[in-house]
Amino acid sequence: MEGKARGPLRCGRPLEVTLNNVMTRRELLIGAPAAFSAGCRWRHRAPSGGYAFVANEDGQAIAAVDLTAFAVARHIKLDGSPTAVAIHPKLPAVYALTPANGTLHEIEADRLSFRRKVTVCSTALSMRLAPNGESLYVLCREPRRLVRVALDRLAVDARIALPETPKDFDLDLEGRIAGVSFGDAGSLSFIDLQRGICERPIQVGADVGAVRFRWDGEALIAANLGRRMLSIYDTPSRKLVVHLPLAVRPDNLCFGGGGGQLFVTGDGMDAVVIVYPYITEVAKTVLAGRSPGPMAASSSPDYLFVTNPDSGGVTVLNIQTARVMVVASVGAEPTYVAITKNSEYALVLNRKSGDMGVLWIEAITAIESSTLSKYKSAGLFTLIPVGSKPVSAALRTV
Repeated sequence: MEGKARGPLRCGRPLEVTLNNVMTRRELLIGAPAAFSAGCRWRHRAPSGGYAFVANEDGQAIAAVDLTAFAVARHIKLDGSPTAVAIHPKLPAVYALTPANGTLHEIEADRLSFRRKVTVCSTALSMRLAPNGESLYVLCREPRRLVRVALDRLAVDARIALPETPKDFDLDLEGRIAGVSFGDAGSLSFIDLQRGICERPIQVGADVGAVRFRWDGEALIAANLGRRMLSIYDTPSRKLVVHLPLAVRPDNLCFGGGGGQLFVTGDGMDAVVIVYPYITEVAKTVLAGRSPGPMAASSSPDYLFVTNPDSGGVTVLNIQTARVMVVASVGAEPTYVAITKNSEYALVLNRKSGDMGVLWIEAITAIESSTLSKYKSAGLFTLIPVGSKPVSAALRTV
């Protein structure tokens, strides 16, 4: 279904906003955007509020961005270089991982201050919150382990040994099973988290990257990098279901459309490959700007935001129609996108320029649904300097 604007739009000339015409914070908040003042009238809703916690790898800090004022409220210094951030689903707590020293940091979200930390290993790779919010899992490179941290006391309460050097992992919807890939070994394993047992590795290919459980947890999808395909395994039986050859190397995976579609980008083609994970087939391949990279999907409207790091832009696709809607210039080397509550804004982290671009999703909808759809340039509302080398973010909205 085509997206519809939820505010009045009367236009006398084409909508076009570029980096030379960036909306100020004041104009955004009072609801009279300068980007639409020439020939257009637009009713803007007040922002939902809350904070975006941005991991600045080189800055060794977490930037807390106020999503009402659209400004950095505080930089929270850490002992290390953070690459991942997670928000507790119930408590006012934020967790940041500094992989180089294997340390997990806890930040008080209401006070925007560091609280405590725990070192779980020598070097880590990534982390994921358990679905129940009671614990957090850290994938460790040295030693080779999957470590569970109890969040009530921020202490390690389980360690699961791994047979090979890991690359990526994922948790199923109920937090009972984990899937872990071993890149150089070209294999993956299922882990019984309740018993703390890593099962015998399954050989997949020359190189295995990301692993993701399908939303119902009944299948594990592995990025078979060496053979440029997705390998899908049945979770209950642990058996291979299918190999799906792709037009690109599956470097980046992103679920969208309520989990019914999986989007893939990577080396080989300037395109997004759309996969139906429930019927295990490749649907189509859609051009999506130059060298498409990491992605994020919004819901209601169902849009896919594809970063184009080489060109400094974001290509926005309508998931329902699989067509490019707009292309936005956002900054130098965009590599991460987060979607705010109720799909109001897309927040784009620019690794090289050290800022965060804010795209107003409702304005993108208006461009698509208007007669001006041929004008494919949709610009920023604002650019927020956030720090040195921002690489990931987590949102706590109110």
